[in-house]
Amino acid sequence: MKLIVGLGNPGAKYAANRHNIGFMAVDRIAADHGFSSWKPRFQALSAEGRLGNARVTLLKPQTFMNLSGQSVGEAMRYLKLTPAQVIVLHDELDLAPGKCRLKLGGGHAGHNGLRSIHQHIGPDYHRVRLGIGHPGHKDRVAGYVLSDFAKADGEWLDDLLRGISDGAEALAAEDGTRFQNQVAARTQPARNSGTMPATPAPAQPRSAPAATASPDSPASLTDKLRQLTDRFR
Repeated sequence: MKLIVGLGNPGAKYAANRHNIGFMAVDRIAADHGFSSWKPRFQALSAEGRLGNARVTLLKPQTFMNLSGQSVGEAMRYLKLTPAQVIVLHDELDLAPGKCRLKLGGGHAGHNGLRSIHQHIGPDYHRVRLGIGHPGHKDRVAGYVLSDFAKADGEWLDDLLRGISDGAEALAAEDGTRFQNQVAARTQPARNSGTMPATPAPAQPRSAPAATASPDSPASLTDKLRQLTDRFR
């Protein structure tokens, strides 16, 4: 069994925030893979279903971001799981928009949701880092993550969420390579093979046939004059 957690803040005010991309990802998985409806449980909203051979609980903590660990810890203990069976999807400032990377363990890099999870279950869980880009200066980070995605972000965001849903079965099976490949198939344009059909050489213009003198025509001016003289004799 796996516990797949999307991080975000509850309520319509935050629904389209960059910080809520984790919520968006698990919503997409639930919708595409026929999970149960979302129900209040574990200080969160949870949904049940299967991804391939794995039984999965999806979780959206409703404690606000900086207390996410309370919900994740409660769910993990109730379901009798280890941290290695927990997968957390979250926004990542240090990745370009639309990029996705897997990680097991490590630090929280200042992310408030991860910091809280560390406090409740330790660092040894899986993360899916979802790139949202960086505003350029640390003083702008709070406002940036708590603002909505721009309209121009819509295309890459949809491709990323579709890719995560496509790869969800591989994610639950801990097949990181297949998961990344399925995400990449959505987020990266197909590359040209480098082969192009041969272009036919332009047709060469045909040379005009050389003019040939009619056998009955005079060969020269002298012949013409001779003909005229003969006519008036």
